[in-house]
Amino acid sequence: MTRLLLLALVLSTPALAQHAGHATASARTDAPATREFRAANDRMHRDMAIRYTGNPDLDFAASMIPHHQGAIEMARVQLRYGTDPEMRRIAEEIIRAQEAEIAELRAFLARTAPPR
Repeated sequence: MTRLLLLALVLSTPALAQHAGHATASARTDAPATREFRAANDRMHRDMAIRYTGNPDLDFAASMIPHHQGAIEMARVQLRYGTDPEMRRIAEEIIRAQEAEIAELRAFLARTAPPR
């Protein structure tokens, strides 16, 4: 079994390297909006990797804050680069709604989370 895994790794290494190189080249040639969407998405997923407490209420609030912040950042990218009036309206609504929900989530954590 170990030999089979090692063989699979060796055979896939050139493909992995080629894919990694393609991703890097692609990032350099992406449109500015695409780069900003990727950055916002990456930051959101990184920040959602919270330290779980085992309390679903606290964990939900703590992980939703970066999730909502990511939505706000993506909506701002849309407003910078997008031109469709309907999408601009939705982006503006998302910013207002998500900012309000972030405030609610932070207030919940402030009154509920145990001191560190």
